[in-house]
Amino acid sequence: MGLRNDIAARVRAAQRDAHRADDLVRDYLPFIKAETAKFTGRSPQEGSDDELGIAMFAFHEAVMAYDARRGAFLPLAARFIKNRLIDYRRREARHLTVVSLDSATDDTDGDERPALVDQIATEHSEMDEGMVREATRKEIRELAALLETYGVSFADVVDNCPKQDRTLETCRTAIRYAREHFELIEQLEATGKLPLAAIASGAGVERKTLERHRRYLVAMLLIYTNGFDIIRDHLYKVVGAAPEVAGGDAA
Repeated sequence: MGLRNDIAARVRAAQRDAHRADDLVRDYLPFIKAETAKFTGRSPQEGSDDELGIAMFAFHEAVMAYDARRGAFLPLAARFIKNRLIDYRRREARHLTVVSLDSATDDTDGDERPALVDQIATEHSEMDEGMVREATRKEIRELAALLETYGVSFADVVDNCPKQDRTLETCRTAIRYAREHFELIEQLEATGKLPLAAIASGAGVERKTLERHRRYLVAMLLIYTNGFDIIRDHLYKVVGAAPEVAGGDAA
């Protein structure tokens, strides 16, 4: 009972003093690591495992939320850590929908292709393969997170990709026009909505066609304006777009 009261007293003090809160997190790092290991199935490493950082933040949240009248602190902290790690795992799963970085994919003929990361690393043989893989992972995750803010996923881009040459050419024309009139892309970023009417009118294409492929167009225009250099060179392998639409400067 004395240990429980001691922890409760330290938590109450930490709620009033940020330095004491930091000390409490540091002192209970073994507990935090143990709870993280229960979730991940392996011992977390400081400075390299995102899960440990999330667990430390969750522990601090538990400190701020603790009320001694509702029970012991450590079970509460364990619940906070588990819930935060579950949320993190779900976000990661959403970000990697469709595009698997380490799993092989099937091409249009049903034949197995190397994983996207391996394809890119091979093509950049003059660079360190590990660096290329890590850079590719980072870009794909960042793009997935950005697309999510517009209500678009990689699955949407794949499903929404133009399948007919004529439709693809219409989308190319629209992308060219939007890139040449950057205020349209600024409008997309400011409102979260693609200015279809202005693009269709300016590019001289049918708005209905653009509406059917809105999510594909949103993805392509965001890629052009947010520094996704690796993806700009290789996204066409994922979504089936021609290089000059997905990555080159000729569009």
